[in-house]
Amino acid sequence: MTGNGPIWALGTMSGTSLDGVDAALVRTDGWRILEVGRSAYRPYSDPERARLSAALGQGPDGPDVATAAEVVERAHAELLEDFPDAEVVGFHGQTLAHWPERGETHQAGNGDLLAAALGRPVVWDFRSADMGLGGQGAPLAPFYHFAMAKEAGLSDPVAILNLGGVGNLTWLDPTIEKPEDIGACLAFDTGPGNAPLDDLVKARRGQPFDTDGALAGTGTVDAALVARVLERPFFFKRPPKSLDRNDFADLMDVVAPLDDADAAATLAAITVATVAQGMTHAPCPPVRVYVTGGGRKNPVLMKRLADTVPCAVDTVETLGHDGDMLEAEAFAFLAVRVLRGLPTSAPTTTGVAVPVGGGRIARPQNG
Repeated sequence: MTGNGPIWALGTMSGTSLDGVDAALVRTDGWRILEVGRSAYRPYSDPERARLSAALGQGPDGPDVATAAEVVERAHAELLEDFPDAEVVGFHGQTLAHWPERGETHQAGNGDLLAAALGRPVVWDFRSADMGLGGQGAPLAPFYHFAMAKEAGLSDPVAILNLGGVGNLTWLDPTIEKPEDIGACLAFDTGPGNAPLDDLVKARRGQPFDTDGALAGTGTVDAALVARVLERPFFFKRPPKSLDRNDFADLMDVVAPLDDADAAATLAAITVATVAQGMTHAPCPPVRVYVTGGGRKNPVLMKRLADTVPCAVDTVETLGHDGDMLEAEAFAFLAVRVLRGLPTSAPTTTGVAVPVGGGRIARPQNG
């Protein structure tokens, strides 16, 4: 991996939905996306998911963290050994807690152990350096989003919206040279993504999510509740800003008086309303927003977005990328940037004081 030429990097993501581990190959030099390779998914079993859930909200010394870390490390090792062509691994780990106001974040999983198991360099702990310089530590995918826009030859400002457990938005201008340059990117968490709706459907219907928006699509939105949520202080903060998955856990209580369908419709409307409010922070309106994450599969969310935001709405598949694997691809790209000493975040993406390259490099003993 000497020099600055392109290499095959393998990125991983275990998201806030706790469904499993994504892995995706990207050939990159840390600036350009030369090729996106194969990908794979390893679901968590119900017992594994229960162990991870038990550790949510705990710091490194929490009573359930060691067990959760074992789950994360074992699942990643099982999945990643099937990618012998990867020259480096970008290992995000499983976020258990994220407290940007305290300058603390915790991702379960040890990159040194994974490097030893795989016999390859592993870049991990992507967020700590950013937070050590006053950043939010999130979101970290914007530099990859910028490279995607360059790869696609876009020339107008666009936005990429990730609707995972939390919603986050990257506004970008692909005519600017580098993602860390002033005016290139603005990124921030918009508010709740799929997490409140998933939690509601699981609690009330015993299902993991609202398949095809079937429940939300039959309900009536309680507009007063939506307006009340938008009054929360988070939405008045200027970006960059970020959230923990549980920051909006109380939305289950907010919609408690509503029946299942109306509660689901109202939670979907809250997600869309917070995205629309967030887009008002953009330097100028994007010509199009590309949606990634599980939310893009919910037709109710997508229709509400198209009816609400002031631009066209598409999925990232129209850019030639798999929205289920985009964050894994991003950490493959970021791993190479770390190897090359390039920044992975900037003041306008995380609020960090200066552009910084996060991530530690763990090398196997024979490396």
